[in-house]
Amino acid sequence: MKRLRPYCQVAIDEVADEAALLRKVSDGAALIALDERGESLTSEELARGLVGREEQSGGGRPLVFAIGGADGHSPALRARADRVISFGKITIAHRLVRVLLAEQIYRAFTILRGHPYHR
Repeated sequence: MKRLRPYCQVAIDEVADEAALLRKVSDGAALIALDERGESLTSEELARGLVGREEQSGGGRPLVFAIGGADGHSPALRARADRVISFGKITIAHRLVRVLLAEQIYRAFTILRGHPYHR
């Protein structure tokens, strides 16, 4: 999380359920749902398709990543999401997904800036 600070503002919010999450996400935010039914992306695709798109627009709209439960997200949340992505079909503990997601976002910024970190 510390390594991300030069690139973006990061906040972690926990909510009780999807209804609370949907109420909390502003209308202008891009909602990215992490769900096993989502598309699998390479690190480069994540960089260019998500982080890069927002960065190119001068900071653009906030990106909100929602980590699903063991059964994933509801159809309503997936329908609201701008994109649904997956880290695979395995079940991963929320705290570990946070680490994986933070690392992939950091990796995305380094890819976009041509840093050698992502290799």
